[in-house]
Parts: sequence; structure tokens; C-alpha cells
Amino acid sequence: MKVSVIQPYYSMKYEDMETCFQGMLGLMDACDESMDIIVLPEYCDIPAATPNGEAFHQAVEKYNAVVAEKASALAKRCHAIVFANFAYEGRNTTHAFDREGNVVGRYYKTHPAPSEVKTLAEGGNGMEVGYSYHYEEPYVLELEGLRSGFMTCYDFYMYEAFAAIARKNVDIIIGCSHQRTDTHLALDIIGQFLSYQTNSYLIRSAVSLGEESEICGCSMVVSPKGDLLLDMKSKLGVGPCAIDPSVKYEKPAGFRGKPKPHHEYIDEGRRPWLYRPAGSMMLPSEKHLGYPRICAHRGFSTIAPENSMPAFGAAVALGAEEIEFDLWATKDGELVSIHDANLDRVSDGHGYVWDYTFEELQQFDFGYKTGEAFRGLKIIRFEDILKKFACTTIMNIHVKTWDTDPEDPQYERIASLIRKYDAQNHVYIMNSNDRCQAEFHEIAPDIPRCVGWNGVTDKPLEIVERAIRLGCEKVQLFKPYFNQEAVDLAHENGILCNVFFADDPDEACRYIDMGIDTILTNDYLRVSNAVRAHIKK
Repeated sequence: MKVSVIQPYYSMKYEDMETCFQGMLGLMDACDESMDIIVLPEYCDIPAATPNGEAFHQAVEKYNAVVAEKASALAKRCHAIVFANFAYEGRNTTHAFDREGNVVGRYYKTHPAPSEVKTLAEGGNGMEVGYSYHYEEPYVLELEGLRSGFMTCYDFYMYEAFAAIARKNVDIIIGCSHQRTDTHLALDIIGQFLSYQTNSYLIRSAVSLGEESEICGCSMVVSPKGDLLLDMKSKLGVGPCAIDPSVKYEKPAGFRGKPKPHHEYIDEGRRPWLYRPAGSMMLPSEKHLGYPRICAHRGFSTIAPENSMPAFGAAVALGAEEIEFDLWATKDGELVSIHDANLDRVSDGHGYVWDYTFEELQQFDFGYKTGEAFRGLKIIRFEDILKKFACTTIMNIHVKTWDTDPEDPQYERIASLIRKYDAQNHVYIMNSNDRCQAEFHEIAPDIPRCVGWNGVTDKPLEIVERAIRLGCEKVQLFKPYFNQEAVDLAHENGILCNVFFADDPDEACRYIDMGIDTILTNDYLRVSNAVRAHIKK
């Protein structure tokens, strides 16, 4: 396919605004029907430097609608996908136009620059940047079979974001940029490093400060291997380039390693819990965290309402390697954390979870039955737990809704939420429904599973045999229906053993002596302290 980057002249003089704008429109007119993708630079509606925020917004008011109409017309005239950056609802926005000229996607600059964050009174441009203070996974637009990631100007400096984009398996990265103070060498290095790290083509459009300038510019196309297929330096004009997005780059993953993308090779040795600032609160992954472990069953549920934020927070703050919680689906399909399907025991509501929408469940009090201090506590969603505790502890997720064999088991949604918060290495799914276990594995083979007791048999070995048959990584033994033989059989087959449950410290220590890997308990601190002392002794 043929891609093109537009590199117009950008003046540092405000009085050249109209000249620069007309020059950019002229380059858009020079595009033709041979082009499949056309990328324009950052802030097409501000084509020259502005002295202050007031002038900045005057330019937006004057040129914004013109750019939007021109970009749409360009897409239709050339029958091409067009990416154009111009302000939208006060945000720095890259717009994607399909071949018919329709806006089919919008990317809001992930890292607004200091000048955008500062208010007009502070000497900045007063852009709307509130969205950037909340977690959001990398934006990916899938169009005509191509997965596009995005970076805008200041985003290019956030190298830690490259790994997040890489795991989205994008084909191309659209870069609408200025970067007016960087040298050509620096811009080339950044662009090549980005493509190599993400195993994707970079299509970057910027502005030229003049053909003699040694800074800014460098509209470019870079291959996944890091090859500069096009580098305009400070040249003005339209830069065409042919690419094949299906071509990826794989290299030997270390000495004698099998070929794979660079980011996958790096992920094998990544130790994110060592990094700052993101690393300080992270726990080593399920694969790397040692045993034995104490799992806070429904959180620290002897001191706070079970399956609640206070219960989970107390356990995590006290160092719980794992927390366990239960999931049911509401009437409107929301996944919520509650042990019983019936509301009566833990709230002032009556009936079953599936009889209510999530909003309706929010009307009930899920705290006062534990104590007046918790009056007013609301039911929480699975996503709420992930938002707060993803990667800070291992999550033993008991999917209760599968036990009723529902028509919609929400496999995709569960897996999607886990991946959304990059928690797939810090969770495992526990359930007693073998069919659902197998079907979930087809959807998400990378997420570990744990077999639970199905309530049918008291034969100690049967639950382990089920885990072996299903290829599960763990088994959750249920007292009193297990013995040493069951533990040994599991370990012989590479299966780790949970046990439900022990609130008595002496009982927990006996389980450790049996070789149990993870003990579920409601009384986290007392049991944890006893087990740690027992192991040390």
C-alpha cells in the first residue's frame, strides 16, 4: 500500500499564519488517488507559532472548521484514509477519516504538553486535559483490517508507553507531531526506536521550520525492523512511500533463542516491580511470586465487609500475596463481587443478584450488617477491583456465575477486563464448572485456571484428576475432602494446591507441612503471622 506524509512550512512568526495555512492546503491538494493513507502534522488549525493562549484559540476558531472540511474532502477525493490533527472540544485530537470522508476515530493526545496543561492565566493554552489524569489503555483503531496506534508530539518521549502499545499488536503507528526543538538525529532515533520496540510501521508527519533548518521536521516512515524508509528532514512537500503492513520483524530472542518480535523478547525478562514510579506498588507476577502464600478469602473479611474495597484494601496493605473474591452477573450484565447469589445475608436488599441492574443494586447497603462504621457501603464491580488493585496482589477470581451454567458466561468480557488493566500475569480464574473452564481456556489460554470442588463427590483424588484432565495450573482443595495423596498427586503433575480454608493458625501450619501452596483464610493477619513464624522456625 502507498502511504504519504505531508510536511508543510511552519513559521515561528505569528504574522505568517495565513501564508503557512495556505501552503498546507496546497500540499493537501497535491495528493492524488494513488495514496491509501495520508497523514498530516499536529495542530493543522494552528499552522504557525502563537505568542499567547489567546492567539492560539483565535487561530483554532479561524481555521478549525476549514481543516475538518478539507480533510474530509481529501479523503473522498483521493479515496484514502486520512489522519488529521486539529482541536476538538478543546482537546489536542487526531481524527481518522475513512475513504468516504467520515470521521471513524479520534485519538486524544495521551501526554498533553506543559503549554497545553497550563491555563490561559498561567501563560498556557488552556486545553481540556482532564481526561489525561485517568487510566486509559492505549487507543487502537481497527480499520480495513489494519490496527493503528497513535502518538502525538510529546507522546513520543514517553518511552515507557512503547511497551503498552506493543502489547496491542498494532500494524502502524500514526504520529502527528511538531517536536520543534529536536535535531534530525534525535527524531530519527526516537522514530526508529519506537518502530523497533512495537514491531510496527511508524507514519509520522511533522512541520518544517525551513529547508535549511537542522531541527524539527523529519516526517518519516519507519519499518518494524527500524529501517528509515522515508525521511524528509526539513524538505517541504508530500512524501510518498510504499509499505506492506503484513510484514513484521522477528529476531533471535537472545543466544539460540527462537525468532520473535523484540517486545516479546523483552517481556520475557521484564521486571516491572523493580521500576519507579510504577514499580513500587507492584507485586511480582503469578509466575514469579513464590510459595507458600496466604490468600485473603473475600478480603480481610473478619474486620471488614466481605468482597468489599475495605476488606481488599486492608489485606493488600498488610501484604497479602493473594486476595480471593466472587463474581456474579447482574440483570444488565455487569460483573459484581458478592459471594451469595442471594442479597439477604450481606445487604438490606432481597432476592437475587440477577434480578437487579447494577444501578438498582447500588441502592442497597452492603456494609451496615458488618458494623455501623461501614454503613452506606455499596456493591462493587469487577472492574472497580481491577482499577484499584491490579498488579498489587494476585487475584483468585471465583467466577460464580458460571456455576449456574448461564447462556452468557461472559468469557470475553472477563478476559478483556483483565487485559485492559494489564493484569493477566497477576490473576487466575477459579471455578467448579469443567465445561466453562475448558471454554474459557479457548478464549484466554494465557490466563491461568484453578479447578474448584463441584460439590458432588467426597473422593479426594477426583478434583485433582479433573485438574489434570482440564490442563489447569491449580486446584482448590475443599476440606475435609482431600488428603496427602491428593496433594502429592497434584504436585507430581505440576499442579499447585490451594486449600479452602483455615482460620485456625495451627490448622494452617499443618497444611503448610502437608505441602499446601496457598491457604485461603478469612482471618488474614493472624493466620499469616502464624504461618510466617512457622516457616521461619
